[in-house]
Amino acid sequence: MRKTVAIAVLVILLLVVVRQAYPYFSGNDPTVVDGFEVNKVASDLGGPTCLVWMDEIHLLICDRDEGAIVELNINTDQRQTLLSGLDRPHGLALGQGEVFISEAGQLSRYDVDGDGLYVNGTVLVQDVPVGNHQTNAVSLLPNGTLLWHSGSTCNVCDEGDSRNAALLWVNATNGDHGVLASGVRNSFDGVWVDGHGYFFTDNGRDWDGDHPQEELNFLIEGAAYGWPDDDPDNPVPSGTEAPVGGWTPHTSMNGLDVRPSTSSLPGLDGDEGFTLYATVYGSWNTVLPQGHEILRIDVTVDAEDGSYETDITRFAWDAGTPLPLAFHPDGDLYYATFGNNGSLFSITPS
Repeated sequence: MRKTVAIAVLVILLLVVVRQAYPYFSGNDPTVVDGFEVNKVASDLGGPTCLVWMDEIHLLICDRDEGAIVELNINTDQRQTLLSGLDRPHGLALGQGEVFISEAGQLSRYDVDGDGLYVNGTVLVQDVPVGNHQTNAVSLLPNGTLLWHSGSTCNVCDEGDSRNAALLWVNATNGDHGVLASGVRNSFDGVWVDGHGYFFTDNGRDWDGDHPQEELNFLIEGAAYGWPDDDPDNPVPSGTEAPVGGWTPHTSMNGLDVRPSTSSLPGLDGDEGFTLYATVYGSWNTVLPQGHEILRIDVTVDAEDGSYETDITRFAWDAGTPLPLAFHPDGDLYYATFGNNGSLFSITPS
């Protein structure tokens, strides 16, 4: 009897180890829908958390592991470190001759010198608490205001600082800031869609079964988005905004970008609507591996009430641990896997 129990325990432990390791070794041969192919562009990128195109050849990468911003030439694989010594960088936004960088609990502005290096750093916001999650993407809105994603310090709790579990507005000049939207547990990324507004991902609480789905939300200034008051019996508490789309619970929907008109990837255009693409990193909070995929999100507008509706389908899968993604100016889609020393992939017509 003891031997049987010991074997059962060993099998469970082995399954746990395999479950944890599988995503980091399964992404080198991803599958994509017919008519497209996935190609590895670069490897040994550390821990990529953001991708921002500087131009058609040079890609900026946040490397969380090394605490650096790296410029990658996608044609030659030549790399240049533009800034180092950062604390877990998770986001970057380009301005006019300046750059904004999100670290753990801090947002800073840097000048860009003649060699393209980031110099003369100025802290705009600091001392945002960091716990289970941290501050993530930063976006520059059309009006010149920065929008900063700030995660919760816990799974479920009442935060001591209102700047956690929120989207923050930040004055790009003097660092004045405040809460733009609350109840956003852990939003990794978002994107501005011309003619519509700002859409963002959000990952909900763990340990609650099939509650909640991972969310795609539309930003409404001053709105609350449910956390931590949501629960399986009350997924959208009174006075809060419901998501415009959802995906498999606990799978971590993260990177987000809007499909440009130059893209050959499938999607909606013009009066039909528009299409977003998102990464799904995968979950530790499931028995069997889930996620590890790229999603296509078709967004349409309801003709009667103007609300947004979504149709979400898998575009690529068995993709390892995809985290940031960004459309190239020519319309091809690039994404990077986090962990196992990081790799960059492109999705193009086959």
